[in-house]
Amino acid sequence: MQRLYDQGVPPGALARAARQAAAIDRFAVKGGIFSGTWMFVGPTNIGGRVLDIAVDPTQADTLYVATASGGVWKSVDAGRSFSVAWPDEASQAIGALAIAPDGTLYAGTGETGPGGGSLTYGGTGLYQSTDGAQTWNRVGLEDVSRIARIAIDPSDPARIFAAVSGDLFLPGGERGVYRSQDGGNTWEHVLAGDTQTTGAADLAIDPRDPSRIFVTLWDHRRAPAGRTYSGIGSGAYFSSDGGDRWTRLTNGLPSASPLIGRIGIAVAPSDPLRVYVITTQSTPRFPSDGLFEGFYVSADGGASFTRQPPDSILSQSQASYGWWFGRIWVDPSDADSVWAAGVNLVHSRAAGRGWDGNPAGHADQHAMAWDPYLAGRVYVGNDGGAFTSLDNGSTWTRGAHQPWTQFYTVDVSRSDPSRIVGGAQDNGVNRSYRGTGGGDPDAWNSFVGGDGLAARIDPTNQYKVYGCAQYGSCGRSMDGGDSLLLFGPTSSQRRNWLSPVEFDPTDPSVMYYAGNILNRSTNSAITWTPISPDLTGGPSSFDGYPFGTITTVAAASTDSSVLYVGTDDGRVWTTRDLGSSWLRLEDPQFPTAWVTRVAVDPADADIAYVAFSGFRAGNQQGYLFRTTDGGLTWQDITSNLPLAPLNDVLIVNSSSLLVASDLGVFATDDGGAAWYRAGNGLPQTPVTDLAFSAFAGKIFASTFGRGMYSLEILPSG
Repeated sequence: MQRLYDQGVPPGALARAARQAAAIDRFAVKGGIFSGTWMFVGPTNIGGRVLDIAVDPTQADTLYVATASGGVWKSVDAGRSFSVAWPDEASQAIGALAIAPDGTLYAGTGETGPGGGSLTYGGTGLYQSTDGAQTWNRVGLEDVSRIARIAIDPSDPARIFAAVSGDLFLPGGERGVYRSQDGGNTWEHVLAGDTQTTGAADLAIDPRDPSRIFVTLWDHRRAPAGRTYSGIGSGAYFSSDGGDRWTRLTNGLPSASPLIGRIGIAVAPSDPLRVYVITTQSTPRFPSDGLFEGFYVSADGGASFTRQPPDSILSQSQASYGWWFGRIWVDPSDADSVWAAGVNLVHSRAAGRGWDGNPAGHADQHAMAWDPYLAGRVYVGNDGGAFTSLDNGSTWTRGAHQPWTQFYTVDVSRSDPSRIVGGAQDNGVNRSYRGTGGGDPDAWNSFVGGDGLAARIDPTNQYKVYGCAQYGSCGRSMDGGDSLLLFGPTSSQRRNWLSPVEFDPTDPSVMYYAGNILNRSTNSAITWTPISPDLTGGPSSFDGYPFGTITTVAAASTDSSVLYVGTDDGRVWTTRDLGSSWLRLEDPQFPTAWVTRVAVDPADADIAYVAFSGFRAGNQQGYLFRTTDGGLTWQDITSNLPLAPLNDVLIVNSSSLLVASDLGVFATDDGGAAWYRAGNGLPQTPVTDLAFSAFAGKIFASTFGRGMYSLEILPSG
């Protein structure tokens, strides 16, 4: 039943799929060409999204950071360097951290930030470590998907609260506030939302009176064709009896409304009667907006709130995606000194009356923590990693060695496998080599800004490189990325977050670029000609949402007039006359799901593969099909692959096929009758893209949270 699209996946399926993936190892072909060990190839200096920070109260200079899809990392030198402190085989999406006065550390898996076009992942529950993150044990909440915040009673370390945002894609399930009074052995559901799509987003405990608890609930859902990031269930709640009973905070705060979005809340440690709230809102036309709504302060412990005067710096910090942030911090020694997450970190010295912007080293702020061992030392986490300030947030220094970059794509030079490019979430398109400016040869650097997506190296000239930011804003470079020119005008009304850019395998000056229409260039992206109609089912009913786009394109090596195309609304197409006519390829087995990849056998244009993913519909399942007659008929070769989305298909040779999934890389040598894990030593983070370097005899994999890896292809036998 789990293989049937739109049937849903029962609770705990993600954890079970991970165990299935681990069990698949016993089928590995010992001595096979993919039986080697994956090697990390960088970068260490780019970093990636940090969602939470916990400073150890028992060990000086020690802190832990939660990365969005790269596990937990530990620093013992006050943030100057980090080492991994999380099992490779566990869920790598870490949404929340909290540490008890005795040093017991808790990690909540799953990311609550819902993303725009980007990817965020669920998790497998709450974990505990009592030995400084050397070992971890799961302590419940296995089925909650995403944990937004953890709070621990400062007077009783066994009393723990978890704000659970729940499944991002499906209504219902476990969501709201959960309480454990025995260190995580058992849990009670103490607060539920008003709707099936309402979960908890933020949580704060009065440090002087832990029976006083504040929480925010957030009504939101993401779907393939649109996002609704506000709802009637959003609001702030308060309990005065340790979580047994809750009341909605209404005196001065916005009333319940379909337009209220994510809310952040904080209690001032030095004056717990001071409570701060930040609210966002959508518009009736654009339910995915996260616009600033208001900043509120209470001086009476939440009994009443006052909306602070409008401030352009604060409102602009939320941009149109305040749902990415939703957090406030108060200086432990000054109740008037309050900070809010946003594109920039913003700071008010007067309890929310007047704000200053602070870039904090990188855009998009998510975490902040003060160090009790040294006055003025504070840490921040954002989409660029972890940063340290020694002057209470005035200036910031980036920590070294942060190898948790989220890559969407990878490509490798055909003549020099040390030259790698890849598009990284909110960190641009990066290259592994330095430009003409010189510098550290081991330091990666960006040649396209924004969110880095498609990245390509001309297979005949490694100095011709291409890179795209979000929604198909692409550039070309003739000097390895030192200078960049925009693509010539292309035809499309809608473009995917990751708009495909592909070479013709027989002539790399011929390129393909797609929005909802396929474009072709014969002069290396200088000019483009549309060669298809709209190949999708049309735009989304959500205004402005770029659904109904081409997601993958493949050209045949043996016949350059043959192309295959897939779309985000589950359509597969082929042309055998270079776009003069198109045939939609259909099969009763095909799901109406996102087509993540089409691939053509280099030796035969009639042999092709298509991968579908149910990820964006809340189904942790993937599908893989093969045709040998140009798409007229299809065979399901998903076989024993774990129930996890598939992101790429790589044909190494006529007998060997690889797939990249959210649970690693798997290989088959028998046409998909049986699959085994390719290599060992790869962390359990999603693998988004694969590239093959025949020159080096290696497979390169981009992971979404642990950087780039390579696997040497071993001699057979």
